[in-house]
Amino acid sequence: MPFLPETDRRALLELARRAIGQSVLLQKPLADIPDTGIFAQSCGAFVTLHVRGRLRGCIGIVEAYGPLGTIIAHCAEGAALHDPRFPPVRADELDQLQIEISLLSAPEPVLAEQIEIGRHGLLVSQHGRRGLLLPQVATEHRLTREQFLEETCHKAGLPPKAWQDPATEVHAFTCEVFSEDEHAGSGLLP
Repeated sequence: MPFLPETDRRALLELARRAIGQSVLLQKPLADIPDTGIFAQSCGAFVTLHVRGRLRGCIGIVEAYGPLGTIIAHCAEGAALHDPRFPPVRADELDQLQIEISLLSAPEPVLAEQIEIGRHGLLVSQHGRRGLLLPQVATEHRLTREQFLEETCHKAGLPPKAWQDPATEVHAFTCEVFSEDEHAGSGLLP
């Protein structure tokens, strides 16, 4: 998917915010999901939630199974209510949430020396276990290439050096990442 215009970014962020509000306040999924334009595209996506700069939830889908509008709504609801690391978002937190969306390219096999910190996200899999880290994780935590591989293995429930095992598959992908923070003062979102 090529670089998105600002109007498409805004539309996806608005959809994510609506899906979160509907699921938190009314306890039901968003029903009126647009299905034309950017919403009809197909790609993997993650929705990440922060409150005061701290992670509050993150859910995503690596391989697109349907239109992007449906995926964003599903991931937004999941990040708010179903991330097992956090309790569900409460109604009184909605105004504090900052939403970030990552649109993923298709994962492709990669050699360790080809991984570019800040550009690539990683997907590690072995014997049915999978772990994924977005590109921004490596830069935010100032990870080296090897540390990034080890952390992705850890996320998969594998030993840190499992990425060196021939039975382990390592894939890289790129992301287009955008958030509500970029739109502060734009009148887009509260």
